[in-house]
Order: sequence, then structure tokens, then C-alpha cells
Amino acid sequence: MHPTARPSRYELHPQLADDTAPVIELALCEVRLMDDANHPWLVLVPKVPDAVELIDLTAAQRTLLTAEIDDAARVLKALFQPDKLNVAALGNLVPQLHVHVIARYRDDIAWPRPVWGAANARPYAPEELVERVAALRAALQGRVFRQQD
Repeated sequence: MHPTARPSRYELHPQLADDTAPVIELALCEVRLMDDANHPWLVLVPKVPDAVELIDLTAAQRTLLTAEIDDAARVLKALFQPDKLNVAALGNLVPQLHVHVIARYRDDIAWPRPVWGAANARPYAPEELVERVAALRAALQGRVFRQQD
């Protein structure tokens, strides 16, 4: 390998690692829970080295990402009965490709605005975090039957 070449292995961005808790590894994505009890909020991170934009994924990876976003959204809807689901891939602050799937309620702290910057994050209590992760993991394990291409 050339001395200036970048490693070609997947690594989770440190900011995502700090802000989230691991839930489950799917065929393409690491699914993580945002440590903000203001909103049920999942973050899907494709385990693809150096992926910044959706166009950095192959067609097969984009299809699988869409399916995994669908699974995450359906699990949030089933577990939390939100009024709306927000799905976004912004990456303005954290360049690593990641997709937010957020359950929203008409009476939540940020409604109808986006959740970013509306209020300070409210970290989960330790026992609440363990319970939330376990419920999400169980629900996602029950939905996932795909194999990575």
C-alpha cells in the first residue's frame, strides 16, 4: 500500500460513536440509537469504507440500504406509533454516510420543525437505554432476512 493511501476498511465516525448506542448489525448497515430520549431515533450507517454520499454505494448497496431503512422505519412505527417518520441523510457535520430515521409526534419538543437544533439532547437513563436498545434489536431481528450481495 502506498504510504499516503487511506485504509479501505469500514470505521464508524467518532462523532457517531459518541452520539449513539449500537442496536444491531444488518447486512449493509450498523443500526444505532441516537442518545436523545426526546425522540425515538435510529441512525443507519452503511458499512462501506469511505462512503460519504448515496452515490458512493453500488446499485445493489443502495437497494439494500432502502430495504434496511424500510425495516427501521416500520419497526419505529410499530413500537412507537408516531404521527410522522422523518428520514434524512444530511452529513453536513459528520461526513460519513448515515441515514436518520426519526419517529415524530405532533406534540414533540421540535414539531413541526426538524429535530436538529430545536432542543438540547436528553440522554437516556442507563436502564432506559438498555431497554430501548433491547426492544429495537428484538424487533429488527424479527424483520431481517436479507443477505448482503
